[in-house]
Amino acid sequence: MINLKGKSDIEGIRKAGSIVKNVLIELSSMCEPGLRTIELDKVGEKKALEANALPAFKGYGGFPYSVCVSINDEVVHGFPSQRKLMEGDIVNIDYGIYFDGYYADSAVTVPVGNVTENALRLISTTKESLFIGVKEAVPGNNLNDISSAIEKFVLKNNFSVVRDFVGHGVGFKLHEEPQVPNYYTRQNDSIILEEGLVLAIEPMVNEFGHKIKIKKNGWTVVTRDGGLSAHFEHTVAVTESGPEILT
Repeated sequence: MINLKGKSDIEGIRKAGSIVKNVLIELSSMCEPGLRTIELDKVGEKKALEANALPAFKGYGGFPYSVCVSINDEVVHGFPSQRKLMEGDIVNIDYGIYFDGYYADSAVTVPVGNVTENALRLISTTKESLFIGVKEAVPGNNLNDISSAIEKFVLKNNFSVVRDFVGHGVGFKLHEEPQVPNYYTRQNDSIILEEGLVLAIEPMVNEFGHKIKIKKNGWTVVTRDGGLSAHFEHTVAVTESGPEILT
């Protein structure tokens, strides 16, 4: 069941999204060679609590951390640890909170020091594909207008779209209907975007093939071929005046 949000709900999600945005900016600025990734988790949790919010991920389905930190070939759901970031890494930081009854969710991928030209191209392509998808989040479009726009742009740039993990509705819960694939699916032609729909749009893009596998920890997703992966995400409201990014 798809739950549409009223204007007061969207305002609540916007407030949560503002906290997420500010924390992600701070976490991104920390990503330098030598940083232990557990520090990102500590700061993410501390900043949520200081804002009278709760980390949305910690304990969700048993996930043990407040921030997902995924490095290089890790697609999503990476565990923060004592691992140190190294020059040339790319790191995906995925962060969400629950604030005053509402959830917001966002992710960025940042380079650590000097990275390869192809890594930069992967990051920029993934980020641009997110905004290309967001532009399609208008009343009257169908869900595939978002999904297809992302897929076409990524494939045009000779990268691949992860197919096993997708975006989602968000707001009242961390994960709601509908699912938002980053590729065309016939069944989503029937899902028409309406004012009040709030979506977490999140392209996950691989350097080589789209296939993935799960690490032994049961959570962390990695590319099957060892290629790099990048991920960007925004919480977006469908409004009468067009898409509004809430994070």
